[in-house]
Amino acid sequence: MSQQPSAAPAPTSAVATVSERHDWWRDAVIYQVYPRSFADSNGDGMGDLEGVRTRLPYLRDLGVDAVWLSPFYASPQADAGYDVADYRAVDPMFGTLLDADALIRDAHALGLRIIVDLVPNHSSDQYEWFKRALAEGPGSPSRDRYHFRPGKGKNGELPPNDWESIFGGPAWTRVTEPDGTPGEWYLHLFAPEQPDFNWEHPAVGDEFRSILRFWLDMGVDGFRIDVAHGMVKAEGLPDLGSHEQLKLLGNDVMPFFDQDGVHEIYRQWRRILDEYSGERIFVAEAWTPTVERTANYVRPDELHQAFNFQYLGTHWDAEELRTVIDRTLDAMRPVGAPATWVLSNHDVTRHATRFANPAGLGTQIRLAGDRALGLRRARAATLLMLALPGSAYVYQGEELGLPDVVDLPDEVRQDPAYFRGAGQDGFRDGCRVPIPWTREGSSYGFGDGGSWLPQPAGWGELSVEAQTGEPGSTLELYREALAVRRSTADLGAGDAVEWLRAPEGVLAFRRGDFVCVANTTGESVALPAYGRVLLASGEITETAGEAKVPADTTVWWTRA
Repeated sequence: MSQQPSAAPAPTSAVATVSERHDWWRDAVIYQVYPRSFADSNGDGMGDLEGVRTRLPYLRDLGVDAVWLSPFYASPQADAGYDVADYRAVDPMFGTLLDADALIRDAHALGLRIIVDLVPNHSSDQYEWFKRALAEGPGSPSRDRYHFRPGKGKNGELPPNDWESIFGGPAWTRVTEPDGTPGEWYLHLFAPEQPDFNWEHPAVGDEFRSILRFWLDMGVDGFRIDVAHGMVKAEGLPDLGSHEQLKLLGNDVMPFFDQDGVHEIYRQWRRILDEYSGERIFVAEAWTPTVERTANYVRPDELHQAFNFQYLGTHWDAEELRTVIDRTLDAMRPVGAPATWVLSNHDVTRHATRFANPAGLGTQIRLAGDRALGLRRARAATLLMLALPGSAYVYQGEELGLPDVVDLPDEVRQDPAYFRGAGQDGFRDGCRVPIPWTREGSSYGFGDGGSWLPQPAGWGELSVEAQTGEPGSTLELYREALAVRRSTADLGAGDAVEWLRAPEGVLAFRRGDFVCVANTTGESVALPAYGRVLLASGEITETAGEAKVPADTTVWWTRA
């Protein structure tokens, strides 16, 4: 039997929360839903919008402020929906526009905001513009909307430049022209099925301004901008002059990433967003060399938030964490933007598994590591993140303490990077396995027809059902942490912390009457008891004004 839509209540206070809470995004906790892996309403093994809608009360009760939905647009699914064929349509595997409308309305009735993904760097090769460009041949005005170039070499048999795809191999694919001859090449920084738009062409900007208005008129509360650091390429598309270019990402400004021209696009977009009521927002997925360059994206007339990937990639180490926290707050303060903290998403190994492994393995890992250690550190890292000034993002399943599924058989993998050997490791499927809702049943409550990626044995013991009401469970830790965060005046928005003296390997800071201590070492430490304990990620003991904080544990105190 398929799941039935819940009758979403519309409490007056919740509606007021959505419509009246000023600057809500400055301290918001935003929950990322990966629709294909969240909840399946029709038993086809694939999550869908109706499945998300039925689970909205769960997200309200968890205590988040908004829900970010990864792409659900019409797509051939060459890259799990990040290859968009129609930006104004819902892919049938996820439902219809009416389902999207119902989800937005129900979310608002529950006090939740909806943020949708926007993919402006590239389209699907099945997008009507690109199909027309192929059919019309060289010199066609349609080709000017993408990056078509003649090849190098005697017969044009070599790519136009040396750029490499993020997914491996060259960033160029040669087309067969309408007359059957080998022809021009087109640029794709990701899969060949994802040709990059030419943002120098005015039609591209016109189209995306129209797309923004389409979804704003539908009632969405904002957009997460995929590859926000892309879009604009250096003039002339110059050679980079090196191989293994992926190793350079995040260290240098590349000719295809983080070009200054992107900022004029965002200034135009911001003017559109500001025409709409309700404090709609933009958040940038911008991989930049430094947090200082990330700050360029959130200047007052551009975007509202930008993911802090420097924080996501930081090891569980007090000195490293303090450095990135200080640099982030220092970078955001001059532009008046909130810091934005994140530990996991659909592109990286879940932090419960990253922290289970030695430092230095990167953000895509195929090793289970020490599960107990990873979970302990993940819980502590969550309380640290939620205590910092600004906004935080939670990836679905984090609240269950889910590890990455590192032993998926090769034959079930679907990440396109996995099939292009020289690019990313291609292990993103491990964090995309559908989440468990119940202890038993088909796909542990995900749906009635199995799941598109196999779930591991024992998944049920990590389910929402198994952890609900269970003292000390990770789910109850998240629920309590979000409730305390919302009710504690000194938590949430802000731009600074007051660091306190602490032993080596321990972070301690004050925000008003609130104190957070994170022990990143492998040993218990004795510290002053800073007041009344609000919450701890592990069991602590207090005697005679002193607290013993176990290894890999974070504690919240209040002096109020």
